[in-house]
Amino acid sequence: MDKTVPIDIPSLMEGFEHHLAMQNMAENTIRSYLFAVRQYFQFYPKLIGSDLQLYKLYLLEHYKPRTVNLRIHAMNAFLDYVEWPESRLTQVRIQQKGFLDHIISEGDYEYLKTRLLNEERFLYYFLVRFMAATGARVSEVICFTVEDVQAGFKELYSKGDKIRRIYIPADLQADTLDWLKGQGRRSGDLFLNPSGERISADGIRKQLKRLAARYHLDEKVLYPHSFRHRFAKNFIEHCDDISLLSDLLGHESIETTRIYLRRSSSEQKAIINKVVDW
Repeated sequence: MDKTVPIDIPSLMEGFEHHLAMQNMAENTIRSYLFAVRQYFQFYPKLIGSDLQLYKLYLLEHYKPRTVNLRIHAMNAFLDYVEWPESRLTQVRIQQKGFLDHIISEGDYEYLKTRLLNEERFLYYFLVRFMAATGARVSEVICFTVEDVQAGFKELYSKGDKIRRIYIPADLQADTLDWLKGQGRRSGDLFLNPSGERISADGIRKQLKRLAARYHLDEKVLYPHSFRHRFAKNFIEHCDDISLLSDLLGHESIETTRIYLRRSSSEQKAIINKVVDW
């Protein structure tokens, strides 16, 4: 049976936003959920099963499968919120590649660190080190504080009031404390923009593109999540505990983590060239 939402959609959206916030969801996740639901109501004024299917069809025609699933996930969360779970939309199947690509290589990562350090670009020197040495998402790394560095870890709340601890390796902790000491900083946000405010994720992405051009690095591998991938690849090469890696990365399913057991296409090609001689 079809169900119609209350006429006051803005109030309903406000309630849904509060509901998401109470689940300790990241701000970016909340924004994406709200965007999907608002997009639906731009096309369809009522919450009707047939219109939900039409919305899914629209998504399939205009977006890539991964984006489609993100929007569907958001709509399903909304359907749960309005207590109409029987109309949940099924997600589309994404064909997984048998390889990983667009991950900064160990050599390029070391080269980038060296250039940043030599040019005394300490903000980005420590930013890329934190992303690559902790596995933190860019939305998480900008939340680090001086107090977290002093403690040696940061604790984040995730879905279901679960606590995830992001550890700061001892060498990185010591180097960061020396940097902070030189600046006379003892508290507050760790990564600041020129105005003295917490740096933004968008600002980091834009600056990384500039650094790619400056240092003649491939722009496709110089983006924030690339360093998280680098952490995972390095970790799995030095420690085969994929369950621990999954916990450190904050993955809900270990299946998500298994992608790091795969090799990049260039690594696959190198192995083939070395092994196949027939």
